[in-house]
Amino acid sequence: MSNYFHGRHLIITSKHEKQRVIAPVLERLLGVKCVLNLDFDTDSLGTFSGEIERKDDALTTLRKKCEEGFKDNNYDLALATEGSFGPHPYFPFIAGHEEIILLIDRSQGLEILARDLTTDTNFDSISLTSEEELLSFAEKSGFPDHALILRPNKNSIKPIYKGINSLNLLITKYRELRETYGEVYVETDMRAMHNPMRLAFIEKLSEKLALKALSTCPKCQTPGFSVTESIQGLPCEYCGQPTRSVLSHLMNCTHCGFQKEIPFPNGKQTEDPMYCDFCNP
Repeated sequence: MSNYFHGRHLIITSKHEKQRVIAPVLERLLGVKCVLNLDFDTDSLGTFSGEIERKDDALTTLRKKCEEGFKDNNYDLALATEGSFGPHPYFPFIAGHEEIILLIDRSQGLEILARDLTTDTNFDSISLTSEEELLSFAEKSGFPDHALILRPNKNSIKPIYKGINSLNLLITKYRELRETYGEVYVETDMRAMHNPMRLAFIEKLSEKLALKALSTCPKCQTPGFSVTESIQGLPCEYCGQPTRSVLSHLMNCTHCGFQKEIPFPNGKQTEDPMYCDFCNP
């Protein structure tokens, strides 16, 4: 199965130039030939800035993007990504960025998915009180490498100025909105082609997906054999009682159901007593 992907065409459905980081990774690691699908407007499934609400969950949205990629061609591989931004689920006062990438092989009915969560994002927005505050926000957000969005207020759909990446345009549109509406709202533009931090995260996630795709089931050789569960219970070094630390990883094949448990995946067989609920309650 080492040549499962090699030489095959893979459709990337993206309107926001994600192929710039995805294609080199997948072509190098999987040996595929990436083709970009620009015919489908992925914004029709939802926009970060709210003009179009995303009606489906992330996985359903990804499947729709891949289905659109398959149209009008004979290729069997398609890929898409979907990002979401907001308060981090474990650290709500910090912004979080979750990205999901899905690879579908329709010839085998196979889906391989990778996802990750990071705090390495510039996601932010504020209602502005002054031009000085705008410039401070811009500097903190990594402007002009990272573009900004301006509109009258958080709920405004029109007018909205996206992809602003020049200081002159930023100030001009700010003054225009302030004079016309008396208020201005600024936010980071999270579309991949306007946000290098997001693009870098997508590149890392592409590598994660490729490595998962290269991992094949020992029983049926289907790609995507991967960890589906972390089992707690690593014994305390002092008292021997189980801790909340990972004892083993459970790997699972989505095709034939074969499972394999990998003991001590973090390279240690006991845990420090400071992480033990019995020794350090």
